[in-house]
Amino acid sequence: MANRRNLALSLSFLDIMACGFGAITLLFLILRHDTADTKPIDAQNAMEIELLQLDINRVQQQTDELLNNLDKVKLQITEAQTTSQNKSHQLAEQQKLQQSSDNLEQLRKRVQQLQEQTAQMEEIEFGDKIREFVGEGNRQYLTGLKLGGERVLILVDGSASMLADTVVNVVRRRNMTEPQQLRSAKWQWTLRTVEWLLAQLPPSSRFQIYVFNTQSHAVIEKSAGEWLDAADSLTMETAIEALKQYTPHSGTSLANAFSTIENFKSKPDNLFLLTDGLPTQGSQPIKKSLVSGEQRQQWFIDAISQYPTEIPLNTILFPMEGDPQAAAYYWQAALDTKGAFIAPSRDWP
Repeated sequence: MANRRNLALSLSFLDIMACGFGAITLLFLILRHDTADTKPIDAQNAMEIELLQLDINRVQQQTDELLNNLDKVKLQITEAQTTSQNKSHQLAEQQKLQQSSDNLEQLRKRVQQLQEQTAQMEEIEFGDKIREFVGEGNRQYLTGLKLGGERVLILVDGSASMLADTVVNVVRRRNMTEPQQLRSAKWQWTLRTVEWLLAQLPPSSRFQIYVFNTQSHAVIEKSAGEWLDAADSLTMETAIEALKQYTPHSGTSLANAFSTIENFKSKPDNLFLLTDGLPTQGSQPIKKSLVSGEQRQQWFIDAISQYPTEIPLNTILFPMEGDPQAAAYYWQAALDTKGAFIAPSRDWP
């Protein structure tokens, strides 16, 4: 201890100085390190940010392109829907046109059928041709009757002479019961003739049936002065059945029969008279029971003088003895009115 020197720089001082220097060095190193590391980190972040921005821009561009493509797709879809609707409308129109064409073709066929039927009806109405009627066999007759017309009047003689062909048989039949009188061959022949006439009428025509003796009346009650529809089968059957229930009786007034025409507002354009001879009285009743042939001829002349000549008079004359002038008078009346006259055979129609 005595020999130790007293030095200004001792070991402890050096230690302290070394520690301080080391601390300063360390601090310096730390500060240098922080400065050197901060700059590279900022540059890297900037690069990453720039890359991210580029990615964002690229994604934005892609999004814009996708949106544009989506708009294009929507537009294409809209156009496709419009085109589809147009096609649907066109298809519907084509189908309608096709249906219209089919309907038009059907209408044309129908018109052609109607024209053919009309031609046939016109032939029936206006043609004088061979007509077929099934009676006791398959027979054909050349009648010459004009069976058409819009308004056809049928006058049926319902006098007692329509019960038989001879005066003696008429008297015998007149004294029989009513059912026996209705079964008379001559009256049944007359009924068949009326049915045949009705069967030949065009469906478009109208008709009326009057039965007459000393007076004249419509066979269907409450139908006087009215035209009946030929296409109405029920009305036609009613008229036929009503005529079948009528029993011939009394005399014949042709003047009263022709006066029936005045009952119609629309006059007939064709008339059929079914009778068996000249009238047995005029428009007024007679007191005597027997009349001469000259008187019957005069009553016919008086009646035909009042007949409208513009209406064809078609007479179907059934046989009756003791009246030879009847055919000549009715034939002349047919010529004067442009009608027809026939005296049918017993198996007609």
